[in-house]
Amino acid sequence: PDIECLSVKISTIFSQISPLARANTVGVLSDCLEVLYCEASRARFTRADGQTVAKFIYLDMEEYRDMRLTAEAFMRTLDRPGLETVSAGIALQAYLPDSRRVMRELHEWAHRRVAGGGTPITIRLVKGANLEMERVEASLCGWPQAPFKKKVQTDANYKRMLAEAITRENLRAVRVGVASHNLFDVAFGLVLAAEAAAGDRVQFEMLEGMANHQRRALFEHTRNLLLYAPACRKEEFLNAIGYLIRRLDENTGPDNFLRHAFKLKVGNAEWQALEKGFRDAFHIGLSDAPRRTQNRLQPVASEPRNEMAWTEFVNEPDTDFSLPQNSEWAEKVMLTSSERSTIPLIVDGHEIIDREKRPCLDPSRPGVEVCHYALAAEDDIERAVAAARADADGWRALGHDARSAILGKVADEIRAARARLMWAALANGGKILTESDPEVSEAVDFVEFYRASARTYFDLPSVDARGLGVVVVVPPWNFPIAIPCGGMAAALSAGNTVIIKPASDTVLIAWELCQCFWRAGVSRRALQFLPCPGSGAGQRLVTHPGVDAVILTGGTETALLMLRARPEMRLFAETGGKNATIVTALNDRELAIKHIVHSAFSHSGQKCSATSLLLLEAEVYDDPEFKRLLGDAVSSMRVGSAWELPTRVGPLIRPPSGDLDKALRELEPGESWAVEPKQVGDNPNLWSPGVKWDVQPGSVTHLTEFFGPVLGVMRFTNLAEAIALVNATGFGLTSGLESLDQREQVEWREGIHAGNLYINRPTTGAIVLRQPFGGMGKSCFGPGMKAGGPNYVAQFMAFTDRVAKPDGEPIANPQLRDLQEKFTAVEIDAPVGEVARVLAAMTSYDRHAREEFGRTHDHFRLLGQDNLRRYLPVREVRVRVHEADSLFEIFARVCAARAAGCRALVSTPPELESAAVRVLDELTDSWAGRIEFLEETDEQLLDEIRAGKTRRIRFAAPERVPLALRIAAAEAFAYLADAPVLGEGRIELLWYVREQSISHDYHRYGNLGGRGGERRAEPL
Repeated sequence: PDIECLSVKISTIFSQISPLARANTVGVLSDCLEVLYCEASRARFTRADGQTVAKFIYLDMEEYRDMRLTAEAFMRTLDRPGLETVSAGIALQAYLPDSRRVMRELHEWAHRRVAGGGTPITIRLVKGANLEMERVEASLCGWPQAPFKKKVQTDANYKRMLAEAITRENLRAVRVGVASHNLFDVAFGLVLAAEAAAGDRVQFEMLEGMANHQRRALFEHTRNLLLYAPACRKEEFLNAIGYLIRRLDENTGPDNFLRHAFKLKVGNAEWQALEKGFRDAFHIGLSDAPRRTQNRLQPVASEPRNEMAWTEFVNEPDTDFSLPQNSEWAEKVMLTSSERSTIPLIVDGHEIIDREKRPCLDPSRPGVEVCHYALAAEDDIERAVAAARADADGWRALGHDARSAILGKVADEIRAARARLMWAALANGGKILTESDPEVSEAVDFVEFYRASARTYFDLPSVDARGLGVVVVVPPWNFPIAIPCGGMAAALSAGNTVIIKPASDTVLIAWELCQCFWRAGVSRRALQFLPCPGSGAGQRLVTHPGVDAVILTGGTETALLMLRARPEMRLFAETGGKNATIVTALNDRELAIKHIVHSAFSHSGQKCSATSLLLLEAEVYDDPEFKRLLGDAVSSMRVGSAWELPTRVGPLIRPPSGDLDKALRELEPGESWAVEPKQVGDNPNLWSPGVKWDVQPGSVTHLTEFFGPVLGVMRFTNLAEAIALVNATGFGLTSGLESLDQREQVEWREGIHAGNLYINRPTTGAIVLRQPFGGMGKSCFGPGMKAGGPNYVAQFMAFTDRVAKPDGEPIANPQLRDLQEKFTAVEIDAPVGEVARVLAAMTSYDRHAREEFGRTHDHFRLLGQDNLRRYLPVREVRVRVHEADSLFEIFARVCAARAAGCRALVSTPPELESAAVRVLDELTDSWAGRIEFLEETDEQLLDEIRAGKTRRIRFAAPERVPLALRIAAAEAFAYLADAPVLGEGRIELLWYVREQSISHDYHRYGNLGGRGGERRAEPL
């Protein structure tokens, strides 16, 4: 009837604290604990009749990811003057192996506290409350699971902790809370308490209402019983429901005692099984060492790694900053310094210093010059391109095995250079360490994955493969480690020589990255380093006729300028994005806010994938509580220098200008600030996040990419309206949905135009192969093969068909099968071998459509997260016929379009008489609307491109594409696929599809729901 104690639980309240700032975090936790205690002790907790019912205050700190951090904060708090007599407790979870070690440390400290006149503490022993979420987190992060893998191990550890805690000696300083519904364990605790003459120093705890018959039975043996339940205000009732649901999840697990308690009888089969489990637990050998042992302080062991098939690829784990040794390592990263005062050019293997110098600046410290770099002149460009074409060190002549072995060493060098690369990103890019660390992992992944996926193409028996020649990599400043590494690794894996033109704002980072390649054995002729401005020397580099391809990650306008300067340029570009997250009424609101804040403002909103537009369904938009919670979450993010470990939002790369500057300072008609951004301190690069409310359709905020910490919020009434508003931007990089309704998920997934889709999770953080990255519409130039996907390296290769014959495999596609039968029966006037090539191509296209392009792939099958890689057929492909096209080139392109699921529009100049086209027309009558034959001039085709009526045109060779069409296609974001036509379906079909990645967190706080029985990848 009375409340015996008030238990204040500390857990998710500290989710905004950086795990890096260990010392700072302990201090913050201690401060909060002291404040909470003082507030609680001043309050009077009363029943409705006014009687005071709280007899003492019990501060119960739940495990805050890092158990040792929690314990350290707990002890430091109670060591403060004036808190010597506080009654306080801490919960230890037995499913963590090292909980026994922490318990011993607490015992030693508590004995010293009592010896000095202080009050005993309480240790509440529980088995663990977040196992499912721990499993999911470990699976997603590639870390070992922190708790024990088997419940019997947890049970064994719990008994050992009880036996160690409930002794006469330890009970002098530490009271014990035995929290369990397992009657075997409760009975064991009763026996231990009796032997230790514990009195009231051992308390038994059960959840109110969970198993009342057990509580009544226990009460017959001890009066020292605490029933606990969440208590909250009415407006916070959902939090209490969440707590109770979590308890139900745990207590109904197949190995949990309560699952069997309601039908348990002494001696029956279930009793015997539970009894056996209880007895067996005493004989299990256990280690009290933590299961996560990652230690960045230790040198990375360089191990010989055999190249694996790309389908066996495993991602490089990020740093687990909850581990004390890794927090210590993070602090040491700050102490690194620049090794060179001036960064040279690397041209034809030689260092060049005597050029104009530019400073490498630190965005966190205006005016601080970290070092300088030499600026390439146009003469340097000519020498570099000539050297790349000559390839004097023979990179292109090496076989794939030799190149791959060197790139394997590159991956090891990047692993070893993690600290140095992160320091460079901090000093020259303003990156906080938790943002640069995943970039290093991604860089390792790019190298390992591309060298493995390149083998797929070199090993194809039907084609000869080689590199294109010379590839220029033009990376951005916002991802200065991963993106340049990916471009260089892909081009080198494909057998090309490479020139990197680093972003002018982050030259130091690119230099440190290139060192990893050179140390591993990539020569300074195969990989040259040319910092230069975008105009002048930079423009000469990307438009040089000796350059075979350019990889660009940058602005949409930058890509257009390049193509205007050289329309025939082979450009592979990932450009801008106006990325949106849609939140429907059927969402988990607090989880949605968590995802939105991370997506919009991590990296200071400077990710190309960052959410900059938020669309809220009317019910959510009109709810003042949602607006308050969102604003509070945004305002709580700590803004500061990247050199300060607690910082969550670091500096912009440079002071805001243009559209971003206006967005940070001005409102459009109808808009208001939900959170107004402010410049922080005297650093013009440092801005707090801003949220604009009531953004209007068609406004600048709706349609313009700002590339900074500004989030625009719009209102919608139905999902179709929201999808249309998102697609209206014309961009198509990433997009997010927050909805628990599967019907809405399907509608959104099929209607949104974007390359990377995210459901109930942040829209940033794409991982190699897990979520290959790349966009659609104005977010992409080129064929759209996704970075980090199995097709990316193919676009940097040139392929030649070998002699092929039909393999005799039956064709599944009905239209192709019909064409095959008719084509075989008709007499065609064609060169020897053309007919056989067409038939072989048909079977190859059909097979690869079934095995690769017509399927959805999830290579990882992670717990709680779907990562789907799929192909969307281009709705309509124009097959443009040229007078030089062969019968094979005409038939093969149409067959490839049909195999991929596209509508084929065969476009022929009016003056051209083609027997092959005439026969094709006759043989495809049964295809109906899936194929159309059209006569049109180049001028008419030009008008179609300019009007946006055709997005993909397949030519048979690059020299057959008129220059005017290339110019128009670039402006209209259309793609002209002009690689030689191949009979190998694994390559040819790439030109008829768009790739899309879908990542869906289908769990809720670790609960897998109806999908719990699926076979998924378990963590170590």
